[in-house]
Amino acid sequence: MPTTIQLKKTTLQRLKYFKVYSKESYDEIINKLLDTIEEGDLTKDAINDIQKALSEMKSGKGELIGDVAQELGVNL
Repeated sequence: MPTTIQLKKTTLQRLKYFKVYSKESYDEIINKLLDTIEEGDLTKDAINDIQKALSEMKSGKGELIGDVAQELGVNL
């Protein structure tokens, strides 16, 4: 079942960097990143950044994807 997560605008931009093709979903991107972590290919700094972002999301910081999309003029 799909869910909504809150992301800062900067986090959304960082995720977009990892898109291989324009219609690639953020779920696919996040799963690729998680797979990379599990394989041990990320640096400790990258892992720390991801953990910090997750902690911020859990504490309620960030923006709804719909709000960000509207700000950027993107239709979801």
